[in-house]
Amino acid sequence: MCGVFGAFSKDGNSVLEDVYLGLYALQHRGQETAGIAWTDLFGNKNVHAMRGSGLVHTALDQKALSSNTANVAIGHVRYSTAGGSDFSNAQPIIANYARGSVAIAHNGNITNATAIRNFLENRGAIFQSTGDTETILHLMAHQSHKPPLDALVGALRLLRGAYSLAVLLGNRLIAARDPWGFRPLIIGQRGEVTYVASESCALDIVGAEIIRDVKPGEILVIDEKGMKSLKIPVTPRRKHLCAFEYVYFARPDSLIDGRSVYGVRKALGCYLAKSSPCGKADMATGLPDSGTISAIGYAEASELPYEKVIVRNRYVGRTFIEPTQRVRDLGVKIKLNPIGKMIDGKRIVVVDDSIVRGTTVQRVISMIRDSGADEVHVRIASPPVRFPCYYGIDTPTCEELAAARMDTETLCRNIGADSLAYISVEDMTEAIGLPAPDLCTACFTGEYLQGGEDYEMDL
Repeated sequence: MCGVFGAFSKDGNSVLEDVYLGLYALQHRGQETAGIAWTDLFGNKNVHAMRGSGLVHTALDQKALSSNTANVAIGHVRYSTAGGSDFSNAQPIIANYARGSVAIAHNGNITNATAIRNFLENRGAIFQSTGDTETILHLMAHQSHKPPLDALVGALRLLRGAYSLAVLLGNRLIAARDPWGFRPLIIGQRGEVTYVASESCALDIVGAEIIRDVKPGEILVIDEKGMKSLKIPVTPRRKHLCAFEYVYFARPDSLIDGRSVYGVRKALGCYLAKSSPCGKADMATGLPDSGTISAIGYAEASELPYEKVIVRNRYVGRTFIEPTQRVRDLGVKIKLNPIGKMIDGKRIVVVDDSIVRGTTVQRVISMIRDSGADEVHVRIASPPVRFPCYYGIDTPTCEELAAARMDTETLCRNIGADSLAYISVEDMTEAIGLPAPDLCTACFTGEYLQGGEDYEMDL
């Protein structure tokens, strides 16, 4: 999962600071690298970039950015899925090719990238990274007879899978979302500046008002003339808006496709309480931070007191998106700490957003028991994650997924809980409030992307 942000100013004011701030707001979507790309004021043919490893404030030199002036720029925060964590995969990726300058920031996974890469390498393409995003640049370069925008449209027509893009084409900002709508992308405006972002929380930090979500299959061209909408010429059988965005990834203060993430997570807890009550418990609590809101909903619906008995160290990042299991294990130990005096002798319902690898919940239950809890009952505000995601979540194989290796009863014993229950796919869909055919639930159901019109590599 990654985050993208872009800005275009009609009046020539520099937008580099805005992009820097936007990436700060999207830091939860990636902690491995951060980068910004821009063109010189009003369309110098060259594109420039600053990229670095780690969090935004360490990866990017704010003072150096402030010394540059650019009326159009894009940014990216990354955690690796396709291509691994090698720094060569840091984004935005840039090129100054025969038709001009281009830079791309990408959130998602292109599922047919390997086939496209093999095809292009057989035609002489030389790739500089192992990621899937670079295939877009090479597809454009192999259409050098077309203007850059037409070459971009032609490239996107050939892609399958998930891509929400912020693209620089010379002095234009392009926003594009795949025809299935896997990953979120939203447009905002403040005065003469137009923004594109992975989540609306990034628009809030720059004081922009939400205009609308980018529609699945839409390309928006933003320049001094305004905003123009184009369509990617692919006809999907259905949408695939990622349900896991609402469950875990997005910030609770974001709106995604018109739905409040906070509202959805609280509703998930309410549905979970109705389907899996635990009447003998003394209190409900949540695993911070992504389980907290569902825990509040669970407590309200089950008429249990909610207590925040697990404290999070705010200086530790998200353990799920750390690159190695060893770092994840260490991260849980220093990230969460129970309040022993509130737990001792109590029967507790612990609500979490999901169980993916099982690392966090197992260690937290152990810490809660060590603090004197009589019983620990676990409730999960999503269905069991039994299938890999190929669209941008770091769960590439079934053997990494706890619910794929064990049934619920075995997993309950494995994590050390007295009971374990999940929300159903149907209740999750009701809580999100979007039509079931519009949601991607492949990580829960195994129903992956199908469809899209047939295509050939006709460049």
